[in-house]
Formats: sequence, C-alpha cells, structure tokens
Amino acid sequence: MRDDECEPTVEEDRAHERARAPAERSGAGTDLAVPAFHRRTGPRIGQSLERSAYVLLTRLEVGDPLTLKELAHTFQVDVSTINRQVSAMLRNGLVERFPDPEGGMARKFRPTALGLERLEADRAISRAGTTRLIEASGWTGERTEQFLTLLSEFNQSIEQLEGLTWSRAGRADTPSATAD
Repeated sequence: MRDDECEPTVEEDRAHERARAPAERSGAGTDLAVPAFHRRTGPRIGQSLERSAYVLLTRLEVGDPLTLKELAHTFQVDVSTINRQVSAMLRNGLVERFPDPEGGMARKFRPTALGLERLEADRAISRAGTTRLIEASGWTGERTEQFLTLLSEFNQSIEQLEGLTWSRAGRADTPSATAD
C-alpha cells in the first residue's frame, strides 16, 4: 500500500462483505436462460466442461431426468445436436442413461456424481468471475440484491414466454430460493 492511500474503514469492509455474499450466488441466475451473460464473463479458464455440457448438466440437475427429445425441446435445438452432446457426456461419465421408470420407450438421462462434481467446480469458477464483475460495479449489497432479483424475474419471464419453465426448488443458491 502506498503512503497516500488510506486503509479501508470497518464500514467499507462490512459493505464489501455484504455485497460479496449475494454476488457469489449470482451464477445460478445466469446459468440457464441468459447464455450471452456467460460469454461476457470472460474465458472459461480453469473450467473442465464444454459449454454444452455445463448447460445440459445445469438443466438436468434442477429437475427430473429427461429424454433426448425433451432436452432438444428445452434448448430449442435439433435432437441430433442434443444426441451428439449427450453422447460425448456419456463417454466422459458425466451423465447416465436408464430406462423410463414409467415404461416409456425412450431412455432418460440424469447427471452422474462425477458430472455434478465437475459442474460444481466449474460453477465455482463462474461465480468467482461474476463476483469480480459485480464487485467492479461498486454496487452496494442492496443494489446487488435488486440486480439478482430482477435477473431471476427476467429469466423466469423468458422461460414462461418460450414455454420452457422448470422447477428450481432443489437449488439453494438460486435468487428465488434464497430471497425468503
């Protein structure tokens, strides 16, 4: 520290900590519905998952297992595209395929323990990048909370508009799950 710089005050330290806590969970609000946000948070340095695996695992983590057709509908892409992505994930042990418990013909997919472990590791890196961006904004904790609330509402509106809603009830780090 240079002589002409001042030590941060206790109040500034507390404000920084209040702003940091909600920022660290901000990745949850941007995981699914705003992929452009991820492109703007910088390169995926240190992350081990391909972008498609990250997004697919995020979706499979928050809901029931899905078929290829259901995944294709969710992401509004061709089944052949999802099939290629899921096949690579199967080879890498990130997802598993199993018969439909309700007797349907199509196989369903769910994340494996390895897939969830790698997703969480990549998510931590993504959150750290998002936290740096929010901290650089200079926002207060209250302003950050407002941003996360609005981002969550925006994502839900996009999902409703496109008929792509799903439950995030199991995710403790989503803005909607922690706002209460």
